[in-house]
Amino acid sequence: MADEQRRGANLQGSLKRKIELLHTDEDNFLRKNKMSPKLKKLFNIIILGVAFMFMFTAFQTCGNVAQTVITNLNNTNFHGSGYTSMAIIYGVFSASNLISPSVVAVVGPQLSMFVSGIFYSIYIAVFIQPFTWSFYTASVFIGIAAAVLWTAQGNCLTINSDENTIGRNSGIFWALLQCSLFFGNLYIYFAWRGKTHISESDRRTVFIALTVISLVGTFLFFLIRKPEKSNALEEEVSSTDESIVDNASVQSKATRAVDAFKRSIKLYFTREILLLSITTAYTGLELTFFSGVYGTCIGAVNRFGTEEKSLIGLSGIFIGIGEILGGGFFGLVNKDNRFGRNPVVMLGIMVHFVAFYLIFYNIPNDAPIASYEGTYNRAYMNPSKEVAILCSFLLGLGDSCFNTQLLSILGFLYSEDSAPAFAVFKFVQSICAAIAFFYSNYLLLQWQLLIMVLVGFFGTISFFTVEWEAAAFVARGADYRSI
Repeated sequence: MADEQRRGANLQGSLKRKIELLHTDEDNFLRKNKMSPKLKKLFNIIILGVAFMFMFTAFQTCGNVAQTVITNLNNTNFHGSGYTSMAIIYGVFSASNLISPSVVAVVGPQLSMFVSGIFYSIYIAVFIQPFTWSFYTASVFIGIAAAVLWTAQGNCLTINSDENTIGRNSGIFWALLQCSLFFGNLYIYFAWRGKTHISESDRRTVFIALTVISLVGTFLFFLIRKPEKSNALEEEVSSTDESIVDNASVQSKATRAVDAFKRSIKLYFTREILLLSITTAYTGLELTFFSGVYGTCIGAVNRFGTEEKSLIGLSGIFIGIGEILGGGFFGLVNKDNRFGRNPVVMLGIMVHFVAFYLIFYNIPNDAPIASYEGTYNRAYMNPSKEVAILCSFLLGLGDSCFNTQLLSILGFLYSEDSAPAFAVFKFVQSICAAIAFFYSNYLLLQWQLLIMVLVGFFGTISFFTVEWEAAAFVARGADYRSI
């Protein structure tokens, strides 16, 4: 009996040791195959960029051709304007940035981006069968959604970066985002090649495809994974980012929302943000120009012949190529911070000044406000397709210079309070874009170019001022004191 008990005990002990060994092997396997915190963050940045690429393949293509499509509508019951729609979008966008940090703080960045993506898809779908009331109503809702989307994007970018990777990650995200300009406009170029009029069938085919593409990008947000803290420094994440990452915070959602709103207001009146607001204002003006006005100008120049409509798509492609090359290159350059951000911004303003000069000489002054028949006027040279497309590339390259460096410096200065910082950034950019879309209905090309030259010059100087003292600001701690 004792022997049987001894054998039973030995068997039980042996089985227990085997189970423990099996669990140990399983733990080792999971540990070996588990994605490291740094790799998981990089994965999140790539998914974020790819999701935005799909969404904005649809939206930016829509914005690029909207005014041209509207002027070709035969439906006399439709009296909308693409410029007015964009002015509404960016006007509501700017106002909504005051509350977007509160929304992101309560809902979280992932769900915020998903719901916003649904509204983007609805706006694009309106063009399948447009009515004036639905067109402008959708413009209001997408303005609200855009504020939440970009605040959540900025927060997601920041919590998946640190001071050593924020420049690289900004470049990766920007390059992936701007691939949207390439793919959507490539389709427009081939679909509308040789056409002088956009039929109802052409319009519906394009916008059904764009709506589906937007929805694909929207659902990709669910692939973003919660980042882990990889070192002791990351354990000291502020209550803002902690509450956005971890919805189980003991702080109530209402309190977090109010705190986020207060921080946004307080942040706006700091010297750093006021200076960067001039640079941001310039990005809003040139965003309006290259995303809505310049394509319309090209499509209105009758001297380009039967290719004038397809050239809108080709222009968007080369804007995208400039954005992609700039974002990718400056993302690599930012791995080495010896030269700082100023040389990249200087390159951006010089490239834009060259583009504005060539556009002034190549495109007729009345092109932005030309009627359905277009314009046969000429500027200071016979309109050249090659020069027009070169300017598209330069506009994209210069825009990538400014935006990658603004994303980088905001993530660097406000790594512990990212949502309010990016909300203020988008508030200024969107309100200036709204103003630009409004005056695009009335101002000749030369005056639009002059406004961008002046604001761009002062915006560059103000960026230099902040960049020179950025390291000292962070060393003292980002407590919203003046530099």
